[in-house]
Amino acid sequence: MDRMLTDTWDKTFPKSQQVDHKKATFPNRYGITLTADVYTPKGAGGRLAAIAVCGPFGAVKEQAAGLYAQTMAERGFLTVAFDPSFTGESGGTPRYMASPDINTEDFQAAVDFLSVQENVDPDRIGIIGICGWGGLALNAAALDTRIRATAAMTMYDMARVNAKGYFDAEDSETARYEKKKALNAQRIADFKSGSYALGGGVVDPLPEDAPFFVKDYYDYYKTPRGCHPRSLNSNGGWNVTGCMSFLNQPILQYANEIRSAVLIVHGEKAHSCYSRFLTSKSDHALGLRTIPATFCREMKAFLSISVTSFLSLLI
Repeated sequence: MDRMLTDTWDKTFPKSQQVDHKKATFPNRYGITLTADVYTPKGAGGRLAAIAVCGPFGAVKEQAAGLYAQTMAERGFLTVAFDPSFTGESGGTPRYMASPDINTEDFQAAVDFLSVQENVDPDRIGIIGICGWGGLALNAAALDTRIRATAAMTMYDMARVNAKGYFDAEDSETARYEKKKALNAQRIADFKSGSYALGGGVVDPLPEDAPFFVKDYYDYYKTPRGCHPRSLNSNGGWNVTGCMSFLNQPILQYANEIRSAVLIVHGEKAHSCYSRFLTSKSDHALGLRTIPATFCREMKAFLSISVTSFLSLLI
């Protein structure tokens, strides 16, 4: 299905004067057309190291992914921030679905696109995944030998979250059965209605007793700082059944076999911090370490410096 692309600057962050910007589209292996913002350092010549960026889970490229991409372009990389399948300006129907397979493929499709650009060195391509896309970035790196470096920022393993709940609090056969039972009942309801019920985005209004991480979500997705009309998190969220396949299709099974460079960054107070531990085997193989960082506005500068230093491996 053809989708109308916005031709005006509609990001949640200011446009950099150090970077050229344009939009691009490319297909993934399933024939879904993905839409991306391409950021190129002004005046750059020759073949550049390149980075594909996606996330957070339920966000669009006009939010954090675009800010990461533009910032990395200011530091000399050619970058793309893309909307994953079924969301934003990318194709795929029904809308607001997620898939461990297709969404891993989305990263690989971005690598396809970057690899054939005349101003990109195909041997120097990295990826950045934010939030749930951090886990999917690692999953892509475990499969795609073209990816030379991967940075996962405050990552969640969405298969683990869906199958075990946050902090693994629902890690039992009974809890999973009840979750599957409810989701399959919703499938019948959706089939009868001919449409997919939405699960809801970030809670609004914000309860006074909301946990700190919910307040953080609200502060970004529901305020002028980060709200966007195409963002699932800012609006109606994923379909209720949108993440169902993550329940019994675990990702990161071969993360210990990644042979390229990996950086995983978490704020020490981040709600997702428990996800930094994959398996003892993977942790050892990847050489994972926690990077303490107090949650504050200066976190942006910290992440920018850390990721830039790491991805300089591509240069």
